[in-house]
Amino acid sequence: MRKIFHFDSADAPYIADAAVLCCFDYRISTAVRKFLKKQNIERSDMIVVAGGAKTLASPRNDFEQDFILEQVRMSIRLHQSKRVLVMSHSDCATYGGLAYFKGDRAAEAAHHRAELLRAAELVSANFAGVSVEPYFVKFDGVWEIKAEKG
Repeated sequence: MRKIFHFDSADAPYIADAAVLCCFDYRISTAVRKFLKKQNIERSDMIVVAGGAKTLASPRNDFEQDFILEQVRMSIRLHQSKRVLVMSHSDCATYGGLAYFKGDRAAEAAHHRAELLRAAELVSANFAGVSVEPYFVKFDGVWEIKAEKG
């Protein structure tokens, strides 16, 4: 083994400020990073996969959902995460992009809202005592999703 890059990083165990499930689309990476900083989340366990919250809300198969739930479980168990952020974003290719919604941004946002609430509900049902926060990332900002009170 040959060292090819040097950096200094704390090697002590840590407690994560949150587990964060988001898409791997590069276009949202800066917004997500800045948003987390604004939320005072400096130590995050990042679960970065195609589709982000879609993997919980409408997975392609059981394995996908089980894998993500296990990653959240590991963040809680190993790093004592008390918050879980589930995120999806506009023009996400795993949903067929904005084209799937025929360019209708309101329809796209409504669909993502329902997906994010479903993902948040699944996480809450599996992990009692953990705060679950759904967010929709658009190209002009990050939008908090709240369940309607009925």
